[in-house]
This record gives sequence, structure tokens and C-alpha cells, in this order.
Amino acid sequence: QVQLVESGGGLVQAGDSLRLSCAASGRTFTMFNMGWFRQAPGKEREFVAAVSWSGGSTTYANSVKGRFTISRDNAKNTLYLQMNLLKPEDTAVYYCASRSSTRGNIYYFPANTMDSWGQGTQVTVSS
Repeated sequence: QVQLVESGGGLVQAGDSLRLSCAASGRTFTMFNMGWFRQAPGKEREFVAAVSWSGGSTTYANSVKGRFTISRDNAKNTLYLQMNLLKPEDTAVYYCASRSSTRGNIYYFPANTMDSWGQGTQVTVSS
């Protein structure tokens, strides 16, 4: 498994931007497809975005499409989530997750199929 540590969360106003980072260690980063999930209070963890092991393919939840961009730097073993035009409904704890690329592509990426999780980083968007 790979160890994951998120950073970059914070308190911002609606319309602002944030960039989350997820540093990976322990295994070869390019063995894994990577994703971001989020969980708001009282709600289930939901998919946000995923990127293939090479970075060549991405997919997004409809709620963030056009506002968020997922990317990865395999030389730095780091995953990113650029979040623009933030809304109060984006408030949640954001988690990065990994799944071995041998276990399927990013177009079916439910939370219960992930191999590893980070500890999460809080994003709060005020109106």
C-alpha cells in the first residue's frame, strides 16, 4: 500500500480558489490510479475526481466539473486538486485515495474499492 498525506485545506470565501496536495510514499506512485473524495457533516463520502496512473485520463463528479482540476506529478509523487469558483456546498473534509491500476480504470471508482486513504484536510467555504 501507499501512504498518503493531504495538505492545502483552509477557510475561504465563495468564489475563491484553493489547491490541495497529496504526498504519496511507500510504493511506486505510478502503480496507482488516484482520486479525491469528500465528506460533509452528516453525509456519506462522495467521489470528486480521479486521474489515471499516467495522468493521461481524468474524470469528475458533475458537481465539480468545470471548476476543479485533478492532476499528478509522478516525479514528485504528488497528487493535486485545483479548486476554483468554490461554493459553500463544497465545504467538506477532502481525502485523497489510491487504487492499484491493476484493479480497474478510473471510470468506476467508488470509495469502497480504494486501497489507501489519507487523513483528510478540511475545506470550508463561507458565503
